[in-house]
Amino acid sequence: MSHRLVVLISGSGTNLQAILDAIQDGQLNASVALVLSNKAGVAGLDRAHAAGIPTAVIEHKRFPDREQFDRAMIEAIDPYDPETVVLAGFMRILSDVFVHHYRGKLINIHPSLLPRYPGLHTHQRAIDAGDTQHGCSIHFVTEELDGGPVIAQAVVPIRSNDTAETLSKRVQLREHALYPLVLNWRAAGHVELHQDGVKLHGETLGIQGHQLEWQD
Repeated sequence: MSHRLVVLISGSGTNLQAILDAIQDGQLNASVALVLSNKAGVAGLDRAHAAGIPTAVIEHKRFPDREQFDRAMIEAIDPYDPETVVLAGFMRILSDVFVHHYRGKLINIHPSLLPRYPGLHTHQRAIDAGDTQHGCSIHFVTEELDGGPVIAQAVVPIRSNDTAETLSKRVQLREHALYPLVLNWRAAGHVELHQDGVKLHGETLGIQGHQLEWQD
């Protein structure tokens, strides 16, 4: 049996496509049961349609508050009984109700080496700080924004002539490799959230998770 995923998006869905490609190529033993977007008409929905995957659009603007929106998402997601709920460019802060409901199953990708640079504009912030390294992190989601325990990071060197745009493009390439890898660990039962942190292959990881460096 393949590992059941539900993927949440808000835009172009490039990480969704990387996951779908890895499944298609036999590199990821998983299936995407549903793609849910909080915006209609985004390219990520087209990617799901092309792959024959069910989609749902739940527009957050139609709800009076964050919690009611999140409860509507739960109602849409739960019939698919996902083993992992994947945030792939989902640009909404989740309520405690949603986070508690999927605790230990909810993961997100963030374009920085957490705990550095939670929030937005991470590439420019790393350049402005004079950092020599940047990258992306995949973490379990908790109530703290971009603050959940890190599973893995991909490290990208910052070049002297980098702009936020050039750095973003190179980090995104690493995102597309890292997400399928981590989801493979999930599918094999190798990575879990425990009270004392993330365990990978039975070993508790440090604050920055499992770090990988690919040739740039």
